Amino acid sequence: MSKPTRYQTAEVKATITDMFAQSSAVLARPGPATFERFERRGGTRHALVYVGLAAVVSALIAAFFAIFHTDVTVIGQLISRLILIPAQFLIFTGAVYLIGRKLFKGTGTYPEVAYTFALFFVPLTILGTLIGIVPVLGWLLALLISLVMVAFGYFAVQSSMNLRDQGSAVITLVLAGVAHWLLGSVVGGLLTALFYGG
Repeated sequence: MSKPTRYQTAEVKATITDMFAQSSAVLARPGPATFERFERRGGTRHALVYVGLAAVVSALIAAFFAIFHTDVTVIGQLISRLILIPAQFLIFTGAVYLIGRKLFKGTGTYPEVAYTFALFFVPLTILGTLIGIVPVLGWLLALLISLVMVAFGYFAVQSSMNLRDQGSAVITLVLAGVAHWLLGSVVGGLLTALFYGG
């Protein structure tokens, strides 16, 4: 039996508790160096479990507050968030990986991209859901969360795809954002028609 690589050994040890701690470190000290510390401590499976947790928590929060609004349904909030949050994550991280690799010869792997992005995506998604329920200022605070995600995404692209050139990292992020928006609009439109249409 061959000796496990550093990545394989680290991936086995990743737990939700570890990911929470790593998320805290990333949020406290954002930058490529912080992401580099953690990018090989988990893989795609761990990232998806973590994102799934964010989807469940966000869905439950949104469903609870949907009880008090007549224009949305509890089931609609539950199902749409359980589908949209993982779908958005997969679309965006997949685009980052493909664009960074094909256009700029990035040397990162998809598991590194997925795990790195999950570390900030999960806590900020949950925070965004909580902020979204705040009357009047909710949209403004949600916009602020989106801008924070962009900043963390920039550092994550530099780290996970090894794109230290600022231009390459920015273009990768922008193009991934466009791909995310286009595909997300289609999926979101279908879900909206299904749950909120007449």
